[in-house]
Amino acid sequence: MCEIFIGADPEGYGSRTRSVRLHGVVTSIRLENLFWDVLKEIAGRDGMGVVQLIEKLYDELIAARGEAGNFASFLRVSALRYEALLAHQGIPADTSVPIRTLNPQQVLQALPPHWRGSSSAAGVQATSFSASARACAAAKSSAPV
Repeated sequence: MCEIFIGADPEGYGSRTRSVRLHGVVTSIRLENLFWDVLKEIAGRDGMGVVQLIEKLYDELIAARGEAGNFASFLRVSALRYEALLAHQGIPADTSVPIRTLNPQQVLQALPPHWRGSSSAAGVQATSFSASARACAAAKSSAPV
């Protein structure tokens, strides 16, 4: 089992900090490089830069929940959910298809039920990292090598 994970490029789990301005307030976000790469892909699908995506996610999270809580963790979970949705074919693998054009309810149906979360907070879903990791591992174990 470990060979699957220890073969990862150390650059992927190295981290970097980026300063972003959220409504005039400069803040720093520290994420592993792999998460930054996934956020860049998500942003690119909708013609945005990573900072624009982060601002949009922040605004939508505040509108839905009233607070951002641990925002860096939210970004990690968002990236992991994106990858899981790709693995479960809820989001097309074709990166030219913008996320904004997809039906959220239909997309979320591709996830296993325990990943979907509750319908509270205007559709913003919370999941535990351990459940996410198990689902991702299960999806990858059934994928052809």
